[in-house]
Amino acid sequence: MTATIARADLHPKLDVRFLRDIIHPERDLWTPRELRELTSTVASELTTPLLDVLRFDPDRRWWARLGLTEGVELWLLSWLPGQGTEPHDHGGAAGSFTVLTGELSEDYRYPGGPVRSALRPVGSALGFGAGRAHRMVNRGTVGAASVHAYSPPLVPTREYPSLADIPPEIQPLPAQRLPLEQLRVLADQEGP
Repeated sequence: MTATIARADLHPKLDVRFLRDIIHPERDLWTPRELRELTSTVASELTTPLLDVLRFDPDRRWWARLGLTEGVELWLLSWLPGQGTEPHDHGGAAGSFTVLTGELSEDYRYPGGPVRSALRPVGSALGFGAGRAHRMVNRGTVGAASVHAYSPPLVPTREYPSLADIPPEIQPLPAQRLPLEQLRVLADQEGP
């Protein structure tokens, strides 16, 4: 369901020169700041095509892969009221999200620190490093959507019973440092 360009897969409804240029297929790893700039730029500059792709599923959170390179994965997620994630980390990958529509509640924790909460309204963009766990939920009354990016791509998440249960140090999981052709097969089997 994605179009292939040199070293990158893009969702067919977002296969535009602008996204081809900013997804940087040659970049192996992205920093949290670079990921935040990516999700923020995609959400603000490609709003109309994103809304054309966006769907809501009453049975579970919905998602679509927007882009994949050997260095980054880019996703669009939707959240109906009450839908959310379990507490989880990103296995050592850096990440980012930008709220496209609605608002999301995030509870998060760094190892050894307190659990904190934040309301993330439209336009909120956050980049984070490997040592962070969080839980996101739509506690509002209307559907929400967000753009997410992770680097390296396809690192498994780890779920926890609660944020109080994260270990003193979040150890990175092995990254799938694979060619795009192999990453594509794995990405088609998983979601964000």
